[in-house]
Amino acid sequence: MSEEKKSIYELLEADITNSDLSEAEKAAKLSRLIQVRSKQVNIMLVGATGSGKSSTVNAMFNMNVAKVGVGVGPETSCISKFVLDNLTIWDTPGLGDGVERDKVITRDIINKLNELGEDGNPIIDLVVVIMDSSSKDLGTSYDLINNVLIPCLGKEAHKRIIIGLNQADIAMKGNHWNKAENKPDDVLNAFLKKKAASVRARIKEGTGLDLEPICYCAGYSEEGEAQSKPYNLTKLLHSIIQIIPREKRLVLVDNLNTNKENWKHDDEEEDYGEDTEYVVIDTVFDFIEGGSEFGGKVLGIPGKLVGGVAGAIAGTVAGIFKSIFG
Repeated sequence: MSEEKKSIYELLEADITNSDLSEAEKAAKLSRLIQVRSKQVNIMLVGATGSGKSSTVNAMFNMNVAKVGVGVGPETSCISKFVLDNLTIWDTPGLGDGVERDKVITRDIINKLNELGEDGNPIIDLVVVIMDSSSKDLGTSYDLINNVLIPCLGKEAHKRIIIGLNQADIAMKGNHWNKAENKPDDVLNAFLKKKAASVRARIKEGTGLDLEPICYCAGYSEEGEAQSKPYNLTKLLHSIIQIIPREKRLVLVDNLNTNKENWKHDDEEEDYGEDTEYVVIDTVFDFIEGGSEFGGKVLGIPGKLVGGVAGAIAGTVAGIFKSIFG
């Protein structure tokens, strides 16, 4: 029987325990690790019917071990809840299938966005608005952003909303997708950039909020056809990691889908996997190592990586990312 996969917390704990630090230093670092380990992350997915919310969450996270629940108490009746250890995904029903149904869904979204945790802070850390990049009518999503999300999130909106333009591969309803390389050709790439700029301008005009949409493909299968491969999923993850509270980033890393194919294809504007790795290592040092004692950067990774627990921790995080992103 294969060895059970260890969590990032177990691996970091082993790095600290096996180091040559004094017992007092080990205790301090393990204490900080326990504090980070206790953090909870809640992400809400919203969007119109057919935008690909479910395919997005399935592509990104280890959903085969998720505990599923529908309905979360008397105030919220129709939002699906997926729990993966300390990560909870709230998948809302698709909007746009009827006025009365939309009213019920909107009410549930508002209730959830205003729900507070034991610390007095909102439970929902981040809202991912998923749009269909092939659709010309995005009015339902704009209404949701303008009339629900912005009023509920207020001044925190710019730090708690991400816009995803899914189904990039069929955005032009034509043959502009390079299936061999799993990326758009020049014509489709230009179209997607124009679409993202249009959505960004429309949101800014309506709300004053400047949000850069991420064009991607979560991967999906049509009846009788093979599963399509995700595209720009790493770029979407990079945006989520950047915006999620720093002390909660390890929760996301610990629950990522480990299928390398899902993270293999990006727009190549930058190495999103490598940059996300650096961000996570930096986060680990901040909350476990004390951060400031390392100062500076060496090749983009917080310094002092030769030997000692710092090097072990950096190596552990790098190993996790290599196993996922290759």
